[in-house]
Amino acid sequence: MSYQKEKEAESISGKVALEEKALANGGPHLTETPMMTKHPNGGPHHHSNGHLPSKDSGPNYNLMTDSPVPTSKEKEAAEYEGGDENTERGNWSNHMDFLLSCVSYAVGLGNVWRFPYLCYSNGGGAFLIPYTIMLFFAGMPLFFLELSFGQYSSRGPISVWQSVPLLRGVGYGMVVTSGIVAIYYNVIITYCIFYMFKSMTSSLPWVGCDHSWNTEYCSELVTDCLTQGGIVTENNACIAVGNLSDSERTQYNVTTDGNIDLYMDPLHAQRSRPSEEFYRHGVLADSGDALNFGYIVWQLALCLLLAWTIVCISLAKGVKSSGKVVYFTAIFPYIVLTILLVRGLTLEGSWDGILFFITPRFELLANPKVWKDAAVQIFFSLSASWGGLITLSSYNKFHNNCMRDAIIVPILNCATSIFAGFVIFSIMGFMAHTLDKEVKDVVQEQFGLAFIAYPEAVAQLPISPLWAFLFFFMLITLGFGSQICIVETVVTSITDELPRRLRKWKPLVLFVYCAFAFCVGLLCVTQAGNYWVVLMDKYAADFSLLIFGLSECIALGWLYGSKKFINDIRTMVGDRIVDAKAFLWWPINWCALTPAVLSFVLFFSWMSWDFPMAGDYVYPPVCHVFGWFLVVLSLVWIPAVMIYEVGYRATGSFTERLREAVSSRESWGPDLPEHRREAVDTHKANGTEFPGNPSYKSTNGLEMQNMSTIQSV
Repeated sequence: MSYQKEKEAESISGKVALEEKALANGGPHLTETPMMTKHPNGGPHHHSNGHLPSKDSGPNYNLMTDSPVPTSKEKEAAEYEGGDENTERGNWSNHMDFLLSCVSYAVGLGNVWRFPYLCYSNGGGAFLIPYTIMLFFAGMPLFFLELSFGQYSSRGPISVWQSVPLLRGVGYGMVVTSGIVAIYYNVIITYCIFYMFKSMTSSLPWVGCDHSWNTEYCSELVTDCLTQGGIVTENNACIAVGNLSDSERTQYNVTTDGNIDLYMDPLHAQRSRPSEEFYRHGVLADSGDALNFGYIVWQLALCLLLAWTIVCISLAKGVKSSGKVVYFTAIFPYIVLTILLVRGLTLEGSWDGILFFITPRFELLANPKVWKDAAVQIFFSLSASWGGLITLSSYNKFHNNCMRDAIIVPILNCATSIFAGFVIFSIMGFMAHTLDKEVKDVVQEQFGLAFIAYPEAVAQLPISPLWAFLFFFMLITLGFGSQICIVETVVTSITDELPRRLRKWKPLVLFVYCAFAFCVGLLCVTQAGNYWVVLMDKYAADFSLLIFGLSECIALGWLYGSKKFINDIRTMVGDRIVDAKAFLWWPINWCALTPAVLSFVLFFSWMSWDFPMAGDYVYPPVCHVFGWFLVVLSLVWIPAVMIYEVGYRATGSFTERLREAVSSRESWGPDLPEHRREAVDTHKANGTEFPGNPSYKSTNGLEMQNMSTIQSV
């Protein structure tokens, strides 16, 4: 043994001896005083101020961490100034930073371009019935579970599974899924940035058929021809009515006096709108085939670089910087939505669109697909099982009331979806009125709504470039709000797994991931890029997330134990909240109702699954192979870690190995010593055993197995 190691051993032995002597004499622990104050929410709270010094002895020192112990006045000053409880890992500057981050993460592009379409296609106003039921049975329970999970342990979505090591693969799967989604999600933001820049003009580029990207089948060519007193023939030629022969007049339903009321464009089925041609040819430079990559669209590549630069800068200082960015990304979309709604309601035909949106068709509720769509929309719109909620809550202060947050954010998210529906359909009603069509004929889903239908609608408005700019700027802020949290999840998970080596290099880890994601994302801004964006969206973030959510319920509700988990929450929020009868709603859902709902959705998704398509485009088999590779890449971690935990890490018989694999690690529990002692006392007082090692310490990313004599009195 080296001289340095011998000195360290002597130091530890000396501390053990001092501790045993203190315990034998009935005195306080050297690392804590016997004083206790009442927890602000009703539970016990221990002071860890070290031994009492003499008047001139200088600052206290915690013998376990060899660091100064702050006095009560210093703690009060730190809290008043928004100081961190966890000085090594960091905390949110204030509760509003966290709350707005959750809102910004949950409220994303899907609230604007997916929910209104789902509501219209699944019964209109009647869809709100299954939507609300799924909110209370699936959305909110999972939301609360993940917030509690992360806040209690102050760990990311991988390290948090020290609670149930057998299912640690779920954490890896969450991070892999978030890493994949972040790549293509930023490409969608790139499209919005491109459209926003193109809106900075006096004439919107998706209006008219006289641009370089327009084809001979652009629909406005027919309108222009009719305006000039002609018709378009089957050869796509514009011929003046006066020059038509008698046979041509008969063929095209033109009367002898030149009336063209009965005229029908013979090439109507082949026509495309200017906004669609701009999107396909002016933005994407669409090659028409997923395997024909062509060239990188340099304008999109620059916008993608800008998008990743913004993400990198926003997260440069962790939650301290991202917590300020969300004040804009969370609030600004509501301002724009309100402005657009007020403007939309003043347009002719807007109420037709709104009535189309909210008119209930109750007969559709008998279709199981409606309930499945409601559950899927709730599940995905709240961003559950991505790992992001665990990450965000892990930066909370320990005694934050996470149950309150788990009620506020989901309800606000659903209200935002409904609000956005009124905005979108007021504009769609105006568009239908202008084009003399039914509302159902102008409504499209997702990309079609955001980049084709809505741009065409705002083109009909006075000062159309202003409304186009506001709309796409709103989509950008919605996108960045979610994207920042997704990337933070990936980076936090990596640094939490290797805290000693990587935590101090977190900005570098962030830069490396952003650079890597940008390089991979360049494939998505080629001429075939959009096909791969759609493919990844269909495969990467589909039923794998449902499996993660189901695994979380099984792990914490059954393997870890709902009673233990409830006492974990009790330690944070106090007896008054947990002992209320209404609180029983949560464990009932975690153990039974939510798993049942997720199992139903998962089973129905598998039974009704079909190969995804990009509009009318049928993907070649190799693309589906790639899609399933993404699914396997997310899910393979679950069985792989199970095999590792049971077959390699654990010892003994199979039953003993399995029992060890589902037992919490010694390191599991609150990160800070004072909170760990609170948890030990709370579990003991409420009939459960603290699942981790009460004396385990984690300081500056270094994990130490401390003396067994350090126990709570």
